[in-house]
Amino acid sequence: MSAVSVTTMSAMKQITQQVEEWFGNSSMVTQLFKNCFSNTMSTTILPQGERDTFVITGDIPAMWLRDSTAQVRPYLLLAGENHEIAEMIEGVIYRQLNSILVDPYANAFNVKDNGAGHQKDKTAMSGGVWERKYEIDSLCYPIQLSYLYWKSTGKVDHLQSDVFKQVVREILSIWRTEQNHERDSTYVFERDGSRKLDTLSREGKGPITGVTGMTWSGFRPSDDACTYSYLIPSNMFVVVVLQYLEEIFRDVIGDLETTRLISSLSEEINNGIKNYGIVSHPKFGDVYAYEVDGLGHYVLMDDANVPSLLSIPYLGYCKKDDPIYLNTRKFLLSAQNPYYYSGLVRGIGSSHTPEGYVWALSVAMQGLTSDDRGERKELLEMLCQMDAGTGMLHEGIDCNDLTQFTRDWFSWANMLFCEFVLSEMDLWVVASPLATQ
Repeated sequence: MSAVSVTTMSAMKQITQQVEEWFGNSSMVTQLFKNCFSNTMSTTILPQGERDTFVITGDIPAMWLRDSTAQVRPYLLLAGENHEIAEMIEGVIYRQLNSILVDPYANAFNVKDNGAGHQKDKTAMSGGVWERKYEIDSLCYPIQLSYLYWKSTGKVDHLQSDVFKQVVREILSIWRTEQNHERDSTYVFERDGSRKLDTLSREGKGPITGVTGMTWSGFRPSDDACTYSYLIPSNMFVVVVLQYLEEIFRDVIGDLETTRLISSLSEEINNGIKNYGIVSHPKFGDVYAYEVDGLGHYVLMDDANVPSLLSIPYLGYCKKDDPIYLNTRKFLLSAQNPYYYSGLVRGIGSSHTPEGYVWALSVAMQGLTSDDRGERKELLEMLCQMDAGTGMLHEGIDCNDLTQFTRDWFSWANMLFCEFVLSEMDLWVVASPLATQ
């Protein structure tokens, strides 16, 4: 556990007091928020030194690039005024950037070069890497956090640093390479065992793909293998963070040549989404596919893990009232989506957990992407039923038995719930360069 200073505790208490005033001191929402908001800070944030903050995901002692961003995002509200919280988040950013330089294809890292994690996987593992499943969003989230930290604090040192520029060059190179995975990529991944979703086919190369302009992903944000490797919501996230990088390289760094390269890649990927990622559904009309292969095959579904199709207005790719998004949303929140479950609670689950298990992430995301006040109120109340009596949220919970759940300690779910609560109070607004166009 990390020690939380009096100054930081005081700053966090100001937020919880505002929640109390809004929802009432004795409300279930307030109590769950207090638990979630404080638990992440006191149990998962592990400072390692100057500009170095390691963040464990919860009950797994490793740092995911995705989760660590999501875990600290709500604290950005305080970073502009609280020096300690700003330093903590800046430390997360530098840890993420340096981790990417260790291995840009890895999704999760060890606190030290200690050889922990999945070292027997058939891929180019190293001692500092916990897991080397290539997921596009792992490279998106650190850019998002770097951008939002700038917007929250006005600080630009991290964006002007050599390590940031080096990491961006590495990321752009990989996304370019993976536009033609068949021809250009050397990445392979295999894991021995009975679970097919933990390994890639064709001796680790993955399913065959055509060239679309989009960039390839081996795995989903759930850490499960893609069925078809152009993962639409993750490519949408790439387009958004490339917009962030355009702004950074134009307005902060002043590198117009790199800005043009970023803009060109963004356009290619976005055209790929438009040309290959939209499917005509007989009931719902034009909807976004979850995955495609560029050869005519596609998967219509959604997964609770973000980026998801449900989350694309939250990511900043489109507005909440975008017609194709609304069609897609109706499909996702129906029995037509193979991972939508309904019982005592209802929402989207994942291939990563048992059938019938609804994820708190998807319920919170449904609320964050809704303009219906009644729907959001119902979803907040539902989330308060999903703690299984533990006072915090989990990964998936059996929609027909709310005592059965996966992962006792899952910080990402706790903090996305906090974002949902803060959004209800109009305290959480994320700059979205595409959604406002």
